[in-house]
Amino acid sequence: MSLSHQREERRFSRRYGLIITLFLASLLFLLFQGGKLAFMTFIIVTILCIYILIGKWSGIGQASGSRNINGLIAQEPLAAGTTLSIQLNLHIPGVWPIPYIHVKDTLLHRNKGATSFEATFIPDWKRNGEINYQTHPMTRGHYQFKSIDCSTGDVFGVFEHVGKIEMPLSFSVWPETVTIVDWSKLSHMLKGTHHQAITTKSHRETTQINGIREYNYGDRLSRIHWNATARTGTWKSKEFEREAELNTIIVLDRERAKYKNEETFELAVSTAASLLEYGRRNRLSFGLLSVGTTTDFFEPKLGLIHHNAMHNHLIDVEADGPYSLLKVLEERSRSFASGMFTVIISPDKGIETLGALNWVQHKQMNGCQILVGSEAGRDHPAWTHFMQNRGFLGYAISALSELPLQLGGKRL
Repeated sequence: MSLSHQREERRFSRRYGLIITLFLASLLFLLFQGGKLAFMTFIIVTILCIYILIGKWSGIGQASGSRNINGLIAQEPLAAGTTLSIQLNLHIPGVWPIPYIHVKDTLLHRNKGATSFEATFIPDWKRNGEINYQTHPMTRGHYQFKSIDCSTGDVFGVFEHVGKIEMPLSFSVWPETVTIVDWSKLSHMLKGTHHQAITTKSHRETTQINGIREYNYGDRLSRIHWNATARTGTWKSKEFEREAELNTIIVLDRERAKYKNEETFELAVSTAASLLEYGRRNRLSFGLLSVGTTTDFFEPKLGLIHHNAMHNHLIDVEADGPYSLLKVLEERSRSFASGMFTVIISPDKGIETLGALNWVQHKQMNGCQILVGSEAGRDHPAWTHFMQNRGFLGYAISALSELPLQLGGKRL
C-alpha cells in the first residue's frame, strides 16, 4: 500500500471518528440533560450525520456522459496548430442532493505528458450538466483522452466522493507545414540540361495504373475512376506510373547533440513535412531517411499510402540519435543510387555536414542542405556563398514561413 493511500485512509478515519464523536456527544447530552433543547440538538445532529454518511451513495460512482469534439474526424490526423472545442455532457443517477460536481478531463501526449482541464458545475433538477472548453493549439504527436474524473462532496466539505467515466479516444496531429509554390533548383534539375535524358520521360505516363488520387480540375474524362467515385461519393482520378523519374530523398538529421532547443528540431521536422507535401502535390518520387534510436527508411516512390507513411513517421519522431550524419549515410549507402537528389535537413554548418555532402557527391548524387535554426536566417548570404563555392545547394531558414521564398522565390 502506498504512503499517500495510507495517509488518505487515516484522514478518512479521523473524519469518521469526528462524526461518531459528535453523534455520541449529542446523544449523551440528550440522556443526561434532557429537555427540548437536547432533543432538538440530537435530531439535528443525527440528520446531519446521516446526510454526510449517505453521500457515498450519491450516484457519483455511476456517472455517465459523452464527449463531443468539434473538428475531429475519426481516423483522420489533425493539422498542427488546430484548437479543439470540446463539450462534455454528464448525468449523475440517483436522487440524493448534490451541491456541485467537479470534473477533470485529461489529454495525454505520448512524449510530452498530460494536460488536464478542470471545471465545476451545479447539476440541474434532472442531475445533468454541461461543460465546454477549448484545448491549446495542438503540436505534432499522438494524443489520447483518458477517463473523465468526477468528484463531489457534502455542503460541509467533510467527505469527497469520486467517480470515473471511461471514454478513451485517440487521435494524431501531423507536423506543421507550409505551402511551397515552386522549388526552382529542383525544377531546373527536372528540366535542365543535366537531366534532359530523363526529363522528357518524367512527364510522360505509362498505361499502368499506380493508384487513385483526388480529382484535379481539368483532368480528362478518361482519367476519372468511376468505381472509386461511386464508392466514395467524391470525384477520383486514376494515377498512372511514369516511365522515369528523378528520385529525391530527404535526410532528417536527428543527432541529439546538434539541437540546442526543441524549437529547432520542430522546425527541421516541419521543413521535412513541407517538402514531402510539395512532392505529393507535384507527383514526384520522394523518400525519407530518419535515423535516431531506430532507423526508418522510406525509398522514393509515388502514392498516397507511401506519403502518409512518411508523415505518420514524422508525427512522433524525436532528436534522439547518437550517430553522426556521415555515419548514418555510410551505413545506408546501399539505399542510395547515382543521380539521386539528396536533401539534408540539419542545424549543423560545420565540418561534419560538409563531409556528409562530400560523401553524397562522391556517390555521384546531387547534394543539398537546408540549414535550420534561429541563427540560420542571419547567416543565409554567407552560408549560400560558402555552399556554392563547394558545388552544393544551400538554404538557410530561421522560421518555416521563410522556406517557400528561399526555395523558389515565390509567395502565395
